[in-house]
Amino acid sequence: MAAVHDWERQAQVSRDILAQSIPKQWLLPTDKLPSAERTNVLDVPRESGILTEKELQITETDATGLVETMARGTWTAEEVLIAFLKRATIGHQLLNFATEFMVEDALSQARDLDSHFRRTGEIVGPLHGVPISVKEMVSFRGRVTNTGYVSWTSSNAASQDALMIRSLRKAGAVFHVRTNLPQTCMHLDCNNNITGRTHNPHNIRLSPGGSSGGESASIGFRCAAIGIGSDIGGSIRLPAAFCGCYGIRPTTLRTPWNGVGLAGEGQEGIRCTLGPLTNSLRDLDLFMKAVTDGRPWDEETSLVPLPWKERALTKDITIGILWDDMIVHPHPPVQRAMNEAVAKLKMAGILVKDWRPYKHAHGMRIINDLFYPDGAAAQLAALEASGEPWLPLTKEAFTRARKMTVAETWTVNLERETYRTEYRSLMEEQGVEYILCPAYLGVAAAPNEARYSAYTAIWNILDMPGVVFPSGLKVDPHLDGIETGYHPRSAQDELEYRAYAPEKFTDAPIGLQLVGKRFCDEELVAASKVLESIIRSS
Repeated sequence: MAAVHDWERQAQVSRDILAQSIPKQWLLPTDKLPSAERTNVLDVPRESGILTEKELQITETDATGLVETMARGTWTAEEVLIAFLKRATIGHQLLNFATEFMVEDALSQARDLDSHFRRTGEIVGPLHGVPISVKEMVSFRGRVTNTGYVSWTSSNAASQDALMIRSLRKAGAVFHVRTNLPQTCMHLDCNNNITGRTHNPHNIRLSPGGSSGGESASIGFRCAAIGIGSDIGGSIRLPAAFCGCYGIRPTTLRTPWNGVGLAGEGQEGIRCTLGPLTNSLRDLDLFMKAVTDGRPWDEETSLVPLPWKERALTKDITIGILWDDMIVHPHPPVQRAMNEAVAKLKMAGILVKDWRPYKHAHGMRIINDLFYPDGAAAQLAALEASGEPWLPLTKEAFTRARKMTVAETWTVNLERETYRTEYRSLMEEQGVEYILCPAYLGVAAAPNEARYSAYTAIWNILDMPGVVFPSGLKVDPHLDGIETGYHPRSAQDELEYRAYAPEKFTDAPIGLQLVGKRFCDEELVAASKVLESIIRSS
């Protein structure tokens, strides 16, 4: 018998918590499980017989629609929750996206909401009864937060809910499941030594992205109406693109952060931010307004006291088109989606201009320095405390870590500010209000192959908000063949070029990204609505 390492015993603590929390009455029986050859599992809930037609309708309704229906008294919060719990149970069985179900707490919340509605005829708030899944790093009182580190599995029970959770609970949100993330929370993939690998519902042989990969799998499979993820280099937007859903990385300091577990807290050269993944653009507005209406800046005083003011825009906008960042060339499916999108925008009368990437290699050098200014000492300490093995993408991430002196960090911070000023000035000079670009060089990557973050991370270093939305297209091997005439620019470009084969990415959705100006998040969502209505028109 193989020896059991101490780190495995530690990891088992969280594995047991998950196993004991799964509502087993809604698991698929063995004869209902999809075959090993089947890769797309999106239709399994409908085929399973576990959800009623009403419950399928509930789980296929976006959060705004759920609140409207519950406000009319047509659906109760409890029946909405049970529908999503059933779907989430099936989803976890197929995708391994959850780290802990919170069934009893969620049912108690939902019943309290229904009692309030019966008594008053009014909903509690803008998120009344909305089932929300939450990335595991966001704390819940009395529950362990491990953030993908084995050494954190037994000693990190939170004394109170994270501020984001408290704010949304007051707005009526119901929290029913916590979701998986990668080791160190710094991968574009979703795998760790505790919960293991999460799969993509469109093609289970592909990654759901990272680091909010549990959330993208949850929302892509409709295990929740809204998901809460985090983003420091693309960790909301890239997973949203991989799983065919919507996401916004807000400007930093617009959403609360207190109560989130992340190694290296206190590093402020490049900030992480929480934000939503959803199944509609209007739900981005719903979530952000609910968060800011709770005035989280009264407690977390570093936040900007800026309420969310929903906007409406006409087609009188100017869009810069970033086709290629000139470092790594996009794969054929992304090129096709961009080409079709731009053609439709032109036909609709939207003013578009080619946008040449400005010093993106320079920007990526700055952000890589700021990710790990201590040379990743905080992350290394968390890993070494248990002796757990490093996963492949952890090793690759740490090769970029450069320990800096205080003076060197100050210098890089100044470079960041200069770069932000230059980029904004260039947009103003060219009259560009928004930039449409890929969310990633390709579609959902194979496990351990999502490495290149620059199509999202460049906007993190610039602190420009970004929205990802599905183009409505998916990989078509007949249309998206290998680009035979392309000559890679570098070894990195060649590695990504050779990773593409159309049959490898069957059914993968193609997402696009729209980027706006700092603190103009509402206008960005409004512009995304304009573009989506055009791009997804037949």
